[in-house]
Amino acid sequence: MDDLIEKAKILQEALPYIREFHGDVFVIKYGGNAMVDPALRDSFARDVVLMKYVGLHPVVVHGGGPQIDQTLKSLGVVSERLDGLRVTDEHTMEVVEMVLGGKLNQEIVSLIAGHGGRAIGLTGKDDGFIRAKKVDKMKTKSGNWVDPGRVGTVTQVNPDILRRLVNDGFIPVIAPIAVDAQGKSLNVNADTVAGKVAEALPARKFVLLTDIEGVRGEDGSVASSLSAADIAELKAGGVIEGGMIPKVDCALGALAGGVRKAHIIDGRVRHAVLLEIFTDEGIGTEITR
Repeated sequence: MDDLIEKAKILQEALPYIREFHGDVFVIKYGGNAMVDPALRDSFARDVVLMKYVGLHPVVVHGGGPQIDQTLKSLGVVSERLDGLRVTDEHTMEVVEMVLGGKLNQEIVSLIAGHGGRAIGLTGKDDGFIRAKKVDKMKTKSGNWVDPGRVGTVTQVNPDILRRLVNDGFIPVIAPIAVDAQGKSLNVNADTVAGKVAEALPARKFVLLTDIEGVRGEDGSVASSLSAADIAELKAGGVIEGGMIPKVDCALGALAGGVRKAHIIDGRVRHAVLLEIFTDEGIGTEITR
């Protein structure tokens, strides 16, 4: 009985947000432990289906770096990273497409369908809706410049196919594979793809699921809200550094492109997306212009 009462309270708190966000698009970058832990995978699928049921429109962009690493290791392939981007030769690109565009993408689609949702898996190759250009060279830690192979940077996202799917009741599930002008596949950072998709639609909110609690401020605690000016100051002071820099930059890029708010939240928490969207407190860091 106590559990039912608690759920009723949560629903009552969510109702104003459901009314406010009805009909809006939410782009969710799905990655990290939330893609690995069975309980978290299940709660994520339930969450996006619930969002669709109450009139919100989730669009999922997923990563899969650890799964690619595991597959490459099983094949005896050593994979190198430069600035967070995987050096991608022809053989590695085949593995990336197999794991991201095939196995993982369809697993997520099936998981959402198993909870009553209508999901369709896509890559940027479908209708060529994510265009990219090849990154010609990248600098190694030793200072040498190398060709990273089939690594791309997004140049254009055509959201028409996504809008049609959303309007027809589907939840798009996107693997971060793009195409160049010649139609060749390029491996693109999933956070970047998610941000560009959010910008192109544009989304009401852009949510990044991570394996950390959020963005920490100068006092070391998680900041509940940060503006673009706050982030610039924290980056200049070395508080925001390392792997958090591309995430906040990605969020700021989406905001500059028309997204109203971005959120960096802890995907290790069950129902993280709903808690961030439908509660006053939230569970991560909200980023505003």
